[in-house]
Amino acid sequence: MEARARERGGPKREMPMNKADAYLENIPMWADKKNSLTDIRRYLEEMGNPDDSMRIIHVAGTNGKGSVCAYLTSMLHEASFTAGTFISPHLEVTRERFLLNGEMVDEEVYEDAFERVRALSDTMTAKGLNPPTYFEFLFYMCMAVNERCRPDFVILETGLGGRLDVTNVIRRPVLTVLTSISMDHMQYLGNTLAEIAGEKAGILKPGVPVVYDASCREGVAVITRRAEQLGCPMLPVRREDYMLLERRKEGPRIAIRTVDGGQVVVEVPSQAEYQMMNVTVAVRAVGVLRSRRIAWLSPEDVVRGIRSSYWPGRMEEVMPGVYLDGAHNEGGIAALAATIRRMQQETGKDVSLMFGAMSDKAHETMIRKLCREIRISHVTIARMDTARYADVGLLAEEFRRELGCPVEVCASVEEAWGSFLKHRGEGLAFCAGSLYLVGAVKSLLNEENEHDQF
Repeated sequence: MEARARERGGPKREMPMNKADAYLENIPMWADKKNSLTDIRRYLEEMGNPDDSMRIIHVAGTNGKGSVCAYLTSMLHEASFTAGTFISPHLEVTRERFLLNGEMVDEEVYEDAFERVRALSDTMTAKGLNPPTYFEFLFYMCMAVNERCRPDFVILETGLGGRLDVTNVIRRPVLTVLTSISMDHMQYLGNTLAEIAGEKAGILKPGVPVVYDASCREGVAVITRRAEQLGCPMLPVRREDYMLLERRKEGPRIAIRTVDGGQVVVEVPSQAEYQMMNVTVAVRAVGVLRSRRIAWLSPEDVVRGIRSSYWPGRMEEVMPGVYLDGAHNEGGIAALAATIRRMQQETGKDVSLMFGAMSDKAHETMIRKLCREIRISHVTIARMDTARYADVGLLAEEFRRELGCPVEVCASVEEAWGSFLKHRGEGLAFCAGSLYLVGAVKSLLNEENEHDQF
């Protein structure tokens, strides 16, 4: 049961948990049945409908949601607006999901929101409703946090899907944003890109503008049809809406076509190819806020906001030549492979890979993509104490079918990380395949940093 509880959050931390985290860790043991969106709305009504007074930017998509939320948060903050951001999943601690201007909310705010929602749960279950599931509980905490902090904007990332997502009970966002569409969570969202896009487009609301990544042809048709039905002003973002000007060590400089037909040049703080599109989506989104006189951001705010943004675990360079990337589905792995391929072409270096995956992901397809598109000299597979984690022997066999290089299986993340660094040599090194694995590595690095300070 302990492993089952950890499925809903980041990796297990060997540290004392506060009361809120201990309670949240155990929710899956007794709250298995989801409430309907109607009943979730009743929970919000009991809270006084806090969302109705918030200026919410609602973000859905398969990949890139968190990055776009981070860019939006940073640009708004540079323009002297406050932004409360709700994200998932967390990498290390649950409080990461509740951000104010890009930083975790204070522990006292977090604990207060938890106590309020726990009391709310008692009230609503006494009225005959189901107790909140893990994600429902966190969403109500998000509402409580932002009602107390009163930010100028709330940036709300969906959990899974969109149409039936807990967050989709909000009634009038100021803007909706759809990031890239690709295959993931097919058991819930459908087996085609059109079906998945339909679920993501379920967050559109009548008359509310939508900014969307138009890279997926099947998705564009579905999103366009839904937006037309609801009278939503549409702003598709295509590859031709940005132009690469220069590649630098810190990341590329790109020129982005703005909503008003102008241009802004920004420095993307990431080597990841996919971040150029994510940045463009975010910049076009704040352009809509400006054009509709919802929020005024200057070009300087945009430039500074993008430059200073930070989104951990997404092509994050944790030491020279060593990167953590949370790519964990087919679309994410394809984007990661494109980035690595370009970096190999520029440097001529081989790649060491540390890999892990959840059993419900298409890990064989992901592994085949990596092996056939990049030169890999060594693979390290880490075992993790998580019920949903794929069998490490199976992952190793899938790599061995594609590669002739050594494939090593390690009993723990700590052992795997040490071996991974030892075998990288002078090459590039990437840890990918699972956000749980990335979170566990970040916890390990933080523990090492704390130890070094004493």
